[in-house]
Order: sequence, then C-alpha cells, then structure tokens
Amino acid sequence: MHEMALAESVLEIVRDTARSQGARAVRAVRLEIGRLAAVEVEALQFCFDVVVKGSVAEGARLEIDSAPGTAWCYRCAASVPLETLAGECPRCGGAQLELTGGTEMRVKEIEVE
Repeated sequence: MHEMALAESVLEIVRDTARSQGARAVRAVRLEIGRLAAVEVEALQFCFDVVVKGSVAEGARLEIDSAPGTAWCYRCAASVPLETLAGECPRCGGAQLELTGGTEMRVKEIEVE
C-alpha cells in the first residue's frame, strides 16, 4: 500500500514545518490530491492517523481537496476534463491526450499552534 509511504512523507513535511515555525502542535493538515493521482483517500486517511501517533501532529485533522484531471487534446487543440488516466477526449473521442493536471499531491496548508 503506497498510501503508507505517502502518509510518512506528509508527516516529514509537517514535522519540518512545525520545527521551523517553533510550533508546539499541529492541528490540521490540508492536502490537494488530483483525481488521477491513484491515491485511495480513505487508505491515506487511515495511514495518516497511524503515522502521526506520538508526533507533533498527533490528533491533527487531515483535510483533502480534490483537484480535477485535465489534459490537452491534440485533435481538439483544447484543454479538456479527464476522469481516468486511460480516458478519451470527452469532446471528440480522440486518444491523443497529454495530461496537464490531476496527477499531483501536495501539502497546501498546515495549521499549527
């Protein structure tokens, strides 16, 4: 399950940020995860709750914003929404797509005290 590795990476970022801010505790962590990022949100939530035990982020809320999948369609010469990695252009049905968004995962905000 790669969600455990993702949760551990998020915790590392949270620890570094808390340390640099002189924070006593982390109250919330907000992530942005693209719909095409192949991340199981429920599994990530579970893993996050496990890895933060005993850390500065123990008890912190994990908030997740979803980013839409997007691609450039070479046939349409337009940016189009994309629901799956193996999708077709929703406008023309073309298969020549270049992913432009929705595969990322990033820490957007960390609430500390």
